[in-house]
Amino acid sequence: MILLFDIGNTHTHAGLANDGRVLRQINLPTGAWAGGNAKAGVARLVGAKKIEGAVLCSVVPRVTPLVHRAIRRFWKINALELTARSLRGLGIDYPEPDTIGPDRLANAVAARHHFGAPVVVVDFGTAVTFDVVNRAGHYAGGIIAPGLAAMTDYLHEKTALLPKIRIREVTAVIGKNTEQAMLVGAVHGYRGLVRELIAELKRELRTQRLPVVATGGYARLMASKLPEISAVEPNLTLEGLRLMWAANRVQGHL
Repeated sequence: MILLFDIGNTHTHAGLANDGRVLRQINLPTGAWAGGNAKAGVARLVGAKKIEGAVLCSVVPRVTPLVHRAIRRFWKINALELTARSLRGLGIDYPEPDTIGPDRLANAVAARHHFGAPVVVVDFGTAVTFDVVNRAGHYAGGIIAPGLAAMTDYLHEKTALLPKIRIREVTAVIGKNTEQAMLVGAVHGYRGLVRELIAELKRELRTQRLPVVATGGYARLMASKLPEISAVEPNLTLEGLRLMWAANRVQGHL
């Protein structure tokens, strides 16, 4: 069994995988690593399974060594860390590869493996990010926009009368109250943003066939009325980490 860790600013997504797929995943507060409290959650995930490897990606540099240390202490193995330098199975056509978020590389690896190239990943998280794999199978770059909740939270924080809202589906196009109006702007507005950017990417890549894979917390909500999105894969980042571990093992790097 392989342990997978996608370390984000708020949560660490931990997964357990075999050679074929991600079997289970849990979410842990990333801050729990500093207090040593994350081990209990991971232990519940692992149970009595024997762990033969671990791989991680992190966008929180201060936490990364804590996770490495915990893995060595509790499972007596060294974790593979996904970076632009350890990447396997995906070329990079990007001026400064070390500046690409490793979670975005993991997403691109998984999308390229399962959907071919070209392919686009849209991650509906704190930010809405697009990651593009070109027809040569290389990571070509991306797009970053504020996330849905980030946008509505900003409106709430910077205005006197706009409330904090919970993002959810809205059928109206003309809001009949403040909350509904904000939901229309967020949900319908961001679907329009995604639709237009996908159209532009098709023109840029000179292709009519462009699989679009959605992941992240709002992926299912947004994809429900966006036929441009080919698939929703909640565990895409963890799947990319699993594939990275397998590729490094095959090539003798583990």
